[in-house]
Amino acid sequence: MACESWQAKLDTYLDGELPSEQMRAYDAHVRNCLSCSSAALALVQRKRSVHDAGKRFAPSAEFRQRMQRSIAGRPRRSRGFAWMLAAVAVLVFAVAGLSAIRLGREQARTAQVYGEVADLHVATLASSSPVDVVSSDRHTVKPWFQGKIPFAFDLPELQNSRFSLLGGRMTYLEQAPGAHLIYQIRKHEISVLIFQESSLHGRLGENASPGRKLSFNLETWSQGGLRYFVIGDASSSDIETLARLFKTTQT
Repeated sequence: MACESWQAKLDTYLDGELPSEQMRAYDAHVRNCLSCSSAALALVQRKRSVHDAGKRFAPSAEFRQRMQRSIAGRPRRSRGFAWMLAAVAVLVFAVAGLSAIRLGREQARTAQVYGEVADLHVATLASSSPVDVVSSDRHTVKPWFQGKIPFAFDLPELQNSRFSLLGGRMTYLEQAPGAHLIYQIRKHEISVLIFQESSLHGRLGENASPGRKLSFNLETWSQGGLRYFVIGDASSSDIETLARLFKTTQT
């Protein structure tokens, strides 16, 4: 990758530890490189989440005092036993700290992914050409993606539903290529985004929360090695119905 040398220094750059000349060069590069600016934003959000999680899971002064009184009130034991207790306490706090860091990272990543999905939906609908292949026929839209993305998928039959297919386009999430389909129900437009699960950075839980309030209804799931997102301002029941049509088609 062209940006490997830049992203290798990303931690040092964000900590302000590069020489001043390299800092200025990195500032200029980040302003003009979408890949590095996205990576920098993701790392800043992760650092903030870890920092907040560390504060949330730090033992309170009252807890420390209670533990000290409890230990002081017990019969004195050998120094070796005291060292063993101290080691156990350190291990407990270390495990709690690592769990907090992992939880913070997972929550930050989930919020970032859902935020990017919402941005893709808004940007596509705001575009003068929201779809690259314009057709309501699934047998026209599906073959259009062959050779453009590294996976295949099926589209549901809509003949007996209230949904209509408007078309599709290529899209990217975390630099991974995927399919972006636009459906319509009444006057609402819904995005269906499909990516390879393995191409995304880590896995999203089936019941993962966006972490922040979204102005859209959204449903996501993993099936057959693919990650699906259905998002739009239609009602939650419409989103669930379209998601169910896709789930049934893939079985």
